[in-house]
Amino acid sequence: MHASTAFDPWPEKYDQWFETPIGKLIREYETELILDMLRPLKGERILDAGCGTGIFTRNVLAAGARVVGLELSFPMLRRAGEKLMDPAFAMILGDMKRLPFKDHAFDKSMSITAIEFITDARCAVDELFRVTRPGGLVVVATLNRLSPWATRRQRSGKEGHTLFQDVVFRSPKDMERLASEEGICRTAIHFQKEEDPRRAIEIEGEGRSRGLDTGAFLACCWQKP
Repeated sequence: MHASTAFDPWPEKYDQWFETPIGKLIREYETELILDMLRPLKGERILDAGCGTGIFTRNVLAAGARVVGLELSFPMLRRAGEKLMDPAFAMILGDMKRLPFKDHAFDKSMSITAIEFITDARCAVDELFRVTRPGGLVVVATLNRLSPWATRRQRSGKEGHTLFQDVVFRSPKDMERLASEEGICRTAIHFQKEEDPRRAIEIEGEGRSRGLDTGAFLACCWQKP
């Protein structure tokens, strides 16, 4: 399946997952980490590359930023537009390896769980840096290769799941090497998909207090010089 259509059947299933008890908890923790790194401010122009259905875009808009959501899958992008209905949100169908924007067009750039579907991830990160103004932030999140979540999805790909057949998961060290600048990487989601939500909260607290780098959600932040 071509990358541009791989996610076309998934908008509804993707959103439904985040409405399950464990999915809601995961969305809360992932959003918290993203916002802590991105620090969106009122009036800023922010790129969300690979915005999907706008799950994480919503919170950036709520901070008062203007967001351009770029997505390769039209059904995913259409779903984002239907959900957000915000004049501060603009949608563009496009490829994050070849961003259709001028240099320094954004105050900040983010890409959440899209980089694992790109083999040449350095090219995509270079593009995010290119369109971000000097002094701006670039935040990229992915599924951590050190987590059992990644192992499980790789196994699904080998068993025929089309979405994960060509996926490339990266470790914190791998992600750090995607940019020339020194960055900060942190992880969240230290529990498993099948965990009881109440126990998951305890496990997450333990993982954070120990500073573990094996959480399933891996987010890295760089500041453009």
